[in-house]
Amino acid sequence: MSNLTAAIARAGAGAIGLIVATILAAAPVRAGETCAPAGQWSLPGAGPIATQDILARAATAKVVLLGESHDNADHHRWELQAVAALAALRPKIALGFEMFPRRVQSALDRWVAGEVGEREFLQASDWSRVWGYDAAFYLPLFHFARLNRVPMLALNVERELVREVGAKGLAAIPPEQREGVSAPAAASESYIGRLFEAYSQHPEKKESAPTRSDPAFLRFVEAQLMWDRAMAQVLAEASLRNPDALAIGIMGSRHIAYGEGVAHQLMSMGVKSIVSLLPWDAGNDCAGFSAGLATAVFSLPATPPAATSTASPPRLGIQIHTAPDGVVVSAIEAGSIAETTGLRIGDVLVEVAGAAVKTAEEVKASVGRMAPGTWLPLKARRKTEVVELTAKFPAQR
Repeated sequence: MSNLTAAIARAGAGAIGLIVATILAAAPVRAGETCAPAGQWSLPGAGPIATQDILARAATAKVVLLGESHDNADHHRWELQAVAALAALRPKIALGFEMFPRRVQSALDRWVAGEVGEREFLQASDWSRVWGYDAAFYLPLFHFARLNRVPMLALNVERELVREVGAKGLAAIPPEQREGVSAPAAASESYIGRLFEAYSQHPEKKESAPTRSDPAFLRFVEAQLMWDRAMAQVLAEASLRNPDALAIGIMGSRHIAYGEGVAHQLMSMGVKSIVSLLPWDAGNDCAGFSAGLATAVFSLPATPPAATSTASPPRLGIQIHTAPDGVVVSAIEAGSIAETTGLRIGDVLVEVAGAAVKTAEEVKASVGRMAPGTWLPLKARRKTEVVELTAKFPAQR
């Protein structure tokens, strides 16, 4: 019996044990997946590692960081399996989520206590405005926390605060308006380089040919550091408050990769025992599978194209939130229908399918009713003008 199997046996035959017992069977290696065999853990730059070894290492840390692409269903399934495995090895855990700002912490507490149902929880946590991604991706994790009475932590700050830092700079934000976030540790040169690459590819920055010394880019870095620091601070405080518990942070992979985001901020606050775990998608360029990417990476199998085309609901490929003046487009996926349509970050959707919209839920409902091969008329307010666009959904293959 392996160490992990013995630990699971000691944990008892509950929901956690059943999940872990199911997920530990490794999938066979597929041809062509040479940098990260599917269904296996690997140490970037060093090679495969046994499941029980990496999980045992993670279970002894102070903080574990789990990364994701927010709209990737397999990433969320992997997160659930990782959380379940860690919970079987560590008597106490707490789950922190990038998806929630601190002001909704009471809604998370009430959910874990079983005082509200799904709909009430999503409304009380202001899900559609503060996050906007499909809640179905996250609900299995939320239910796991509620079933096992695992504390959920709101790691984030208001989106408006991060935007304000990006627009004005951190020094222009009074300390009393920073939601309790302390001054971030300075970014490493390599992190600045990665942020500059992302900044340069931003749709609104392509024509400006930015440089690293541009004030706008320096404010962009400050906003990212504020974001990283906010999440790190909640995790550090949770670890200090309950040293027997493992604090697990669930967030976008870019906050974790190469230890330059949240982990860097944790280190500056004295949290040294950190394990970072990332998913690796089939087909990713192996050049990115380099030493230092994360403590370990779990490789996901390729999703069959037929399953994707028949099971996935219609998607524009945007992130939206409800605002006082309408439904604001806050992010656009590269190569998405929204990008092809001509939608831009900052557009305010005012009509969808000929009907006025005031909430993110109304937009999602209209998109969800679209059939393959149909067109969806949109009206959006863009600064001082109203633009009319048509989103064309591809025919089913």
